[in-house]
Amino acid sequence: MLTTTTPALTGQTARYPSLAGKGVFVSGGGSGIGAALVESFARQGAKVSFVDIAAEPSEMLVASLDGKVEFTPRFAVGDLKDLDFVKTEVAAAHAVLGGLDILINNAANDDRHAIADVTPEYWDERMAVNLRHLFFAAQAAVPFMEAAGGGVILNFGSISWHLALDQLSLYQTAKAAIEGMTRAMARELGSRNIRVCAIVPGNVQTPRQEKWYTPEGEREILDAQCLQTRVQPVDVAALALFLASDDARMCTGHEYFVDAGWR
Repeated sequence: MLTTTTPALTGQTARYPSLAGKGVFVSGGGSGIGAALVESFARQGAKVSFVDIAAEPSEMLVASLDGKVEFTPRFAVGDLKDLDFVKTEVAAAHAVLGGLDILINNAANDDRHAIADVTPEYWDERMAVNLRHLFFAAQAAVPFMEAAGGGVILNFGSISWHLALDQLSLYQTAKAAIEGMTRAMARELGSRNIRVCAIVPGNVQTPRQEKWYTPEGEREILDAQCLQTRVQPVDVAALALFLASDDARMCTGHEYFVDAGWR
């Protein structure tokens, strides 16, 4: 297997001066891609607030960064299916951080399911977990961004629906909708200097994802990719840093893939 070492894994990452001091809100920031997002933005000098339903890994992440970054990230535990919690935490992030410049809608759950097993109640629950909170977090953040003269919203999609993977019909429905929602938001919010982009990760090597794969499955992923190495959470975070920075000031209304060329 061909492997490569990325700058993100060696500490040779780009610095974005425009991110220093920015207020950043991340959903699902306690582990996996979310944890890489929290750490990467914090190491850029941004002020980060994040939420997650899992308290223990989130608190461990905060502790690991305390004293190592200029602004120790703020964490709140809660369920994003509760829209009052979403609205309250977006407002709290704005107040505590002294502004809310960047919203990263990352949180999702890709539990497997068969079409025959889906009930109306499970449908509603999966849409609440994977789609609904992104819209309402953005709705809550927009007035703060508009008052500040602009901002960035990054919505996380998934390569899964582009590949029509099995046992993920509701997850893929939500993720496809996120790309459409991103384009609609970018159009409506562009006149307010708010950029909206979607990030589409491939199969990212996280502990959660690894539980689904056998060695044979791992080989299938690599064979499907142009690059013969697994995508890491820091690779996804590197794209998010660029899109959130002023260097990407003309990027909006589109989806950006980080998938090692998986086709």
